[in-house]
Amino acid sequence: MKLELRATLEEVMRAVEALREFASAQGVPEKTTLGLALALEECAANIVNHAYQRSAQQRFQVLLERHDDSLLIELRDRGPEFDPTAVPPRDQRAIDQDGPGGWGIDLARRHVDEIRYRREAGENILRLHKRLVAPAGRA
Repeated sequence: MKLELRATLEEVMRAVEALREFASAQGVPEKTTLGLALALEECAANIVNHAYQRSAQQRFQVLLERHDDSLLIELRDRGPEFDPTAVPPRDQRAIDQDGPGGWGIDLARRHVDEIRYRREAGENILRLHKRLVAPAGRA
């Protein structure tokens, strides 16, 4: 499923709802879907708020794919180059000191198995990968 979205928070929520419907149709467990929805919401909101400064004229894409044992969410935007995977994980104990904001990539990391970034042809491409079956040897 491919979505073309305007850079607004309403469109971010439209992408989240599309993910929920897609995951449900694919038989993805609800707990997994909730985590993926949070990861998508955080990453897409970063595009809207930081890459595009909430300019509704700007557009970004979200691609949802189901593979045999995994689900892939890909976000593409033409904002300034930024690799969120280069941001080191934050110390959870520092939340009171650091205040709000800046926790999105940490939340996404918690709910996916792999996050990859690349810059290609003027686009930021962020891929969130979630395994839907336990690795061999795990229940």
